[in-house]
Amino acid sequence: MAAVKILYVEDELFLGKIVKESLESRAYEVLMEADGNKAFSLFAQHRPDICVLDVMLPNKDGFAIAEEIRQVDQDVPIIFLTAKTQTEDLVKGFRTGGNDYIRKPFSMEELIVRIENALRYRNGENKPEDKKDVVKIGKYTFHMNHQVLRNNGDERKLSFRESELLKVLYENRDKIVDRRDILNLLWGNDNFFNSRNLDVYITKLRSYLKGDSALEIITIKGIGYRFVVE
Repeated sequence: MAAVKILYVEDELFLGKIVKESLESRAYEVLMEADGNKAFSLFAQHRPDICVLDVMLPNKDGFAIAEEIRQVDQDVPIIFLTAKTQTEDLVKGFRTGGNDYIRKPFSMEELIVRIENALRYRNGENKPEDKKDVVKIGKYTFHMNHQVLRNNGDERKLSFRESELLKVLYENRDKIVDRRDILNLLWGNDNFFNSRNLDVYITKLRSYLKGDSALEIITIKGIGYRFVVE
């Protein structure tokens, strides 16, 4: 089996060397780059299985690199490394296509667990069993296995987590779904960073479903969500 290929973009060369060698000791193949301007070219050339991007980089930051990657690949997992802790920075990272966030300083064990978790979700492991592939949600047709949402000829390709979140809400429609249950099911834990990520995904789904006024994702403050399908 071919080694998992990681694009690792980090301008702190001493830290980068340690992380690269540690990942390689776990049988990962690591493509390391220090210059933000060169990161996308390396991605396009080698098409890695996962990207680990420092946010603060010379010439081009990790958010901008993620936006470039998402223009050509909607599915490759992206993990941000950052010393930033402001909520707006975290939200910006998720909106530019990030799947996870790790605050510096971090342990190698944490990084490896996050990488493994992101790869499991991309490969569809731990994916809830589908009752059927195609369902009607108001005016929309949701193709679960293909992660596609259609309405009057318009088609939107969903990311894996967008699709899984919509599936959880739909299968529990008109019921209150606990926020922590969603986080543990789709992200593996309910920490602050994953919680902010969930907020962004809920906002995205609301925008995708705005073409049908009979559909509403209601926030139950302090508890979770209720997906109303009239």
